[in-house]
Amino acid sequence: MPGAVESYVIDTVDLGEVLRYLGYSGQKLDGELSARIDEVVARCLAVGRPRGVTRVFDVEGTSEEGGVPVLRLSGTSLELAGHSIASHLDGAVAVGVLAVTAGMGVEAELRRLSLTDRVAQVILDAAGSALVERAADAAEASLVAQAANRGLYCGKRFSPGYGDLPLETQPVLLTTLDAGRLLGITLSDS
Repeated sequence: MPGAVESYVIDTVDLGEVLRYLGYSGQKLDGELSARIDEVVARCLAVGRPRGVTRVFDVEGTSEEGGVPVLRLSGTSLELAGHSIASHLDGAVAVGVLAVTAGMGVEAELRRLSLTDRVAQVILDAAGSALVERAADAAEASLVAQAANRGLYCGKRFSPGYGDLPLETQPVLLTTLDAGRLLGITLSDS
């Protein structure tokens, strides 16, 4: 069963989050820089096409491999290994899985800016990250609604790389969601 692909209408991002991605730590922003950030954030929102794919899988079971708990999801090869994810999902009967993108327009604009305006490129990258977080919030809200329809409760998001859940879980997660075909998401070696 394919995942549910959704497009999200997002017309604002959290400026504080954009500043955090830029490494801002309380420095004074002059009017010119503040206006530049606002301009680039607006451009990000104009070219972005945030979308996501979600699926809910029943928990097939858990086991232990080399002293590490592993949670398996029904009908998938996706394994969630680690003490932190096992604790996070303790008692879970189903797991919602999601992937989101800001869209190819942001990627194209980043490439263009890498040749024309490196400062704007850095700001756009931060704004794109904030846009992805808003898309993840929207996808999570969709999963919360699906859980409620099943009489279940949703915990907080947990991503590969959090705690001891291996980052190497990402490729299998994206394949499980068919995120490459449905959203155009690819992973680089880094």
